[in-house]
Amino acid sequence: MKLNNDDIAALQQQLATEGNQQAYKTLYLYFQPWLYQFAYSFIKSHELAEEIVSDVFIRIWQKRTQLREVENLRLYLYVSTKNHALNYLQKIRRSHVFNLDELSVEVTSIQASPEQLLITKEMHDRVTLAVNQLPLRCRMIFKLVKEDGLKYREVAELLGISVKTVEAQVTLAIKKLGNTIRFEAGRSTPLGNSTGE
Repeated sequence: MKLNNDDIAALQQQLATEGNQQAYKTLYLYFQPWLYQFAYSFIKSHELAEEIVSDVFIRIWQKRTQLREVENLRLYLYVSTKNHALNYLQKIRRSHVFNLDELSVEVTSIQASPEQLLITKEMHDRVTLAVNQLPLRCRMIFKLVKEDGLKYREVAELLGISVKTVEAQVTLAIKKLGNTIRFEAGRSTPLGNSTGE
């Protein structure tokens, strides 16, 4: 399922003004996988990540009329998920200090645009492997921008860093991916020409 910003805004409006359960369900089904991965990067527990996302959406339902005031639902959901995760961690470890470099992030898929659909499965696997080998901070930022579709400004706000840092990390990720993929591609031999003839 693919929702654009207008679709999300329309569903948000239906939920806020009418209490539309179908709109709520659609938003939950759309955002749950992304928010689950994001919560997991903090909590490192599948069950707790699911519970956090469920709690976020229960709160959304309970406070649905207040959604009229929310300008960016996507960012709102990510911030809520982060806050729930950090609150949980704080309960467990009173002295825990949030460090972006501690996050565990695994990119499972990169959304395909029409051009990307031409990429072979092998190349897709290489890209995914290369992304998963990025440093944790770089991987988290790259995932939020390229896979989850957040804007640089939104990622900066969400993670409490500057937009310049986000830009630098995405640039670094793209450069490292380019180098890795070029290196891997250079090691491959053309089909039917394995003898060098």
